[in-house]
Amino acid sequence: MVVSLTIIRYRKLFIPFALLAMAIHRLPLLMQKGCSFYKLLGSGKNGTFDLEPDWQQWGLLACWDNRDDFDVFHKQSFVASWWKTLGTESWTMLCIPLQSHGSWDGKEPFGKPETSDINGPVAVLTRATIRFSRLKNFWANVDTVANMMTSAPGYVNSFGIGEAPVCRQATFSVWENLDHVKNFAYKSPEHAEVIKKTRSEGWYSEELFARFKPIASFGTINGKDPLNGLLNK
Repeated sequence: MVVSLTIIRYRKLFIPFALLAMAIHRLPLLMQKGCSFYKLLGSGKNGTFDLEPDWQQWGLLACWDNRDDFDVFHKQSFVASWWKTLGTESWTMLCIPLQSHGSWDGKEPFGKPETSDINGPVAVLTRATIRFSRLKNFWANVDTVANMMTSAPGYVNSFGIGEAPVCRQATFSVWENLDHVKNFAYKSPEHAEVIKKTRSEGWYSEELFARFKPIASFGTINGKDPLNGLLNK
């Protein structure tokens, strides 16, 4: 399996087409050969984890049977042609699932990989459906942790993405190695406290946590490849 994350920025003039794409891209993706799972995603302000949406930045996360199936999609599909025509720039990361726990809309899109020997750069996906009664608690706590992450040792880049405003949110982050991920996740008192609250206060009705090995990065967002040079080390 190969997992792709594509971030696309639209011209301001074409924001209505970005909104339209969330509806009309579902059918071609459903019919796309080799695509076993996909999610069309919005972004927070400036692509970050934020309540305020970025109407110019959108995303697609998809699972492919193999690299060839993704390449056909990337070169020949209706969706890719739409992006090239209406977008101002796009960036894609390809990766391989290493570990995955939890579900997304009742599915386990990345299977149940359990790779313990993880070397080199690591991508991390955390996503959840937040209970309506816990929305205030969630958003009151996550801003601090999200801001801390960007200055944590080993942090490379991240994208705040979501299927629906406010309540169905995800963060896709990239780190230099697994040790840096663990140090931030478990040794940061603030982050550890938020994790504790998610359990004790029952913030989520569904959640998923996955780690990946990045294998390719191409295109640009805001004029640069977010992983420039990382995969060549």
